[in-house]
Amino acid sequence: MTTEPQPEHSGHSDHTDTTGKPSAGPAPRPHGFSRRRLIASAAAAGGTGVVGAVAGFGVGRSGAEDRAEAEPSRDLTGANGPATVPFYGPHQSGVETPPQAHAHFLALTLKPGIKAADVVRWLRLLTADAAALTQGSGPLADSEPELASDPARLTVTFGFGRGLVELAGGKSVPKWLGPLEKFPIDDLDSDRCTGDLLLQICGDDPLTLAHAWRMLWKDSRNFAEVAWQRDGFRRSYGSQGEGKTQRNLFGQLDGTANPGPGSEDFARLVWGQSTGRKDAVHSARGEPPANLGAHLPEWMRGGTTLVLRDIAMNLDTWDKADRPAREFATGRTLDKGAPLSGTDEFDAPDFTAVDKRGLTKISAASHVARARDGLGPETQIHRRTFNYETGAGQGAGLLFASFQADIERQYLPIQRRLAEVDLLNEWTTPIGSSVWAIPPGIKEGEYIGQSLFEG
Repeated sequence: MTTEPQPEHSGHSDHTDTTGKPSAGPAPRPHGFSRRRLIASAAAAGGTGVVGAVAGFGVGRSGAEDRAEAEPSRDLTGANGPATVPFYGPHQSGVETPPQAHAHFLALTLKPGIKAADVVRWLRLLTADAAALTQGSGPLADSEPELASDPARLTVTFGFGRGLVELAGGKSVPKWLGPLEKFPIDDLDSDRCTGDLLLQICGDDPLTLAHAWRMLWKDSRNFAEVAWQRDGFRRSYGSQGEGKTQRNLFGQLDGTANPGPGSEDFARLVWGQSTGRKDAVHSARGEPPANLGAHLPEWMRGGTTLVLRDIAMNLDTWDKADRPAREFATGRTLDKGAPLSGTDEFDAPDFTAVDKRGLTKISAASHVARARDGLGPETQIHRRTFNYETGAGQGAGLLFASFQADIERQYLPIQRRLAEVDLLNEWTTPIGSSVWAIPPGIKEGEYIGQSLFEG
């Protein structure tokens, strides 16, 4: 990621008055005003000028203190700067972790001539530095370790592309690890569909996150080149209560149907494993199969799959649609996110319910109907989405990260139906698409991908 150079200050700036209109700029100085004249005037005034200056300073401080006392102080007791997410464990963090406020997705392509031994060396370096950064410590080569001291729930999640996995041997490469089939709604930018290694870097503090991706890129530039990258955001930390469903740039609640973290459903649908609980409680969708992870290669046990779609959103034409049209296309209300057949966000949609006219309340072509109606309990995903805005009206969209144990049985049945018919397609266009193998978590002393290269 590059930073555009900032223009030098020209000695003047645009100003805005209290009406919000641009003003003519700073008030002109009196004719003949100069620093020399100001000093001379102060000297002529003698001690009076000094007393006046001190008195004026005192008045200014008093006014500031009065304002500070009048304004309510911010409650910072919930500050999460020191908060950490464990790096080591049976699964990688950043999947089941409650989504953070900011994300940076960095896809890297191996340089020519890189061999398996080089990749192992690279992964060892990345693992050590990611482990340190996520726990609030700067890596060994970090020249600004102070920037890592407030991790703010920083996570680094590694995804492997086909090219990287092939270096470990052809038998290690799953058939599904490659480009998805092309859908009629796609208008893909080939540059956003590539990569051998994905770093999903998430956190609640953008400064910490920016420092982390810079450190990890420094680890990587001898081994790889940037294929593409994208920043994403959700609600800032503390803007709303924990556990609330986020909104996308269309104003829709996004992720209502996700399986609950820590549940039996999540374990089966995402990790392809059962928790072994005898008192497991399943959602209204029914009990998911316990064998969704059976097809994963041995080196991926404890891992999962990721389909990452970059979806452009046409906010200009969305703005022209009235609220009833938007809700009709989605099949849910915008305010509460409730299905049009219910009253609460988490009410199960009733696709047979009709209104007073005898018409179905939820259109069969709506987004919720196409993504859900008639599909079995195995056809579910865990979506971890982030908004993005490129600025200056040049584009906005959604980074749609879909985690599931089995792409063929879970993701593709939903995507094929949405690509065939979905009223929401009027305002959305997929412009990027990639598939990643998410390796399992590791123990301290191991490196990410060790089960692939040494298993």
